[in-house]
Amino acid sequence: MVPLADETGWYTHWVAVERDVTERKRAEEEAHVNEERFRLLSRATNDVIWDWDLRRGQLWWNENLEALFGHSPDEVEQGLESWINRIHAEDRERVLAGIHAFVGSREQNWEDEYRFQRADGSVALVIDRGFAIRDAAGQAVRMLGSITDVTEQRELERRVRQSQKLEAVGQLTGGVAHDFNNLLTVILGNAEVLGESLRHDPPLRQLAEMTGSAAERGAELTSRLLAFSRQQALEPKVVDLNRLLASLDGLLRRTLPESIDIELVRGGGLWLAEVDPGQLEVALLNLAVNARDAMPGGGHLTIETANSRLDAEYARHHQELRPGQYVQVSFSDTGAGMSPEVVEQAFEPFFTTKEVGRGSGLGLSMVYGFVKQSGGHAKIYSEPDQGTTVKLYFPRVNAKAAAEAPPEVEIVAGGHEHILVVEDDDLVREYLSGQLVSLGYRVTSSASGPEALEQLRARDDVDLLLTDVVMPGGMNGRELADQALVLRPGLKVLFTSGYTENAIVHQGRLDPGVQLLGKPYRRQDLAERVRQVLDA
Repeated sequence: MVPLADETGWYTHWVAVERDVTERKRAEEEAHVNEERFRLLSRATNDVIWDWDLRRGQLWWNENLEALFGHSPDEVEQGLESWINRIHAEDRERVLAGIHAFVGSREQNWEDEYRFQRADGSVALVIDRGFAIRDAAGQAVRMLGSITDVTEQRELERRVRQSQKLEAVGQLTGGVAHDFNNLLTVILGNAEVLGESLRHDPPLRQLAEMTGSAAERGAELTSRLLAFSRQQALEPKVVDLNRLLASLDGLLRRTLPESIDIELVRGGGLWLAEVDPGQLEVALLNLAVNARDAMPGGGHLTIETANSRLDAEYARHHQELRPGQYVQVSFSDTGAGMSPEVVEQAFEPFFTTKEVGRGSGLGLSMVYGFVKQSGGHAKIYSEPDQGTTVKLYFPRVNAKAAAEAPPEVEIVAGGHEHILVVEDDDLVREYLSGQLVSLGYRVTSSASGPEALEQLRARDDVDLLLTDVVMPGGMNGRELADQALVLRPGLKVLFTSGYTENAIVHQGRLDPGVQLLGKPYRRQDLAERVRQVLDA
């Protein structure tokens, strides 16, 4: 509004111009709201949000650049260098070529996965997604996007794939071990019988004994396969690991050469653990042998026990591990050590860095499977030329340690009772029946569960059902035993198997009251177990 005056200076008119600014004010308000909304969204998300002005060459970051990667948005370069300089050197050329090709195209969306450097020097694996705003000519003038840290997700996916691979291998090895144990049962038993009958022919007896020794080595390998696949029937007891290690001290010193110094550090106030002591001894001896092989020129081996608490944060990075209190046993050697790539594969079956013929690649996989089946955790820490530490964790239990049983006198004892043998493998059934007859027992044999039930219905003098666990035909040994006990309450049952599946073993333990004779077995083992069950 402007006043107009006449020649005397008196204001006679007012001239005014009025403009309707409603739309302009609405547009300004919308722009303000949108800008505020963008700022709030960029703060609310867990991702890093970026805004690249291609015309001005400026790149804006939200606060999450510091929260996720440690870089303050106010301190990084203002241009594209703030992004380029933090792409991993091995990925930089590929990523830049991809985004430049995108900018020069007419596409709307861009995505890439690469490594991004954190402020502390570590590297994160990220997925970067963006979209382009283009002018009327199709030229990109602005890009907005987000960076998502997928490091933990990719690690979890890797662990799941590793777990699935080990599970598949475990299923395969378990089935192979079952068939091998059937064959080894016959070979070992016949070699033992031949050895006894050739007592007066030393050369032939030596061949029979060599056959038996080879069968025992095969049995040891299948035992390791079953341990890895977590299908070995464990008989856990409450154990004081300090006491167990003390009892193993002499054996360890005989196993390792004098050039290796052994130091046993037993933690004070050590908690108790519930494990199978026999299998634990085998696992510890395997670790000792591995340490020996890593120190061919001698060195130092430290075996240490301690109480440990594994929290939820640690468990989040280790599949199947439950947070809680654990009893720890660690083996630390001063040997050659391992690279990260070797450590990652060390627990896999048949993986070995030893020369051909010097190792089966089943030692550490057996340890891993046993610890996992016991509800525990195993971890390897190693660096090349710096040695290796293997830590085993077993869940703590609140109970009294099991009393040590006095050694039993081995006497082959037979009897006159009637035993029903159920075994689907013809060779094993024939061998087992022959062994029992030689011990004085009366034997009836069946090849399947349904056939065995018919035998039980036809006979009322069966004292013991000796049945394989894994059998074809829709009825396993446990199901047979359940139905047999309905027909004959009080019937004694002894299971035999080289591969238990879940029929009589749950959570890695034999079901309460279950008696098991593991394949392969010697005549002495068979005689003792049968007599033990019959006399119970």
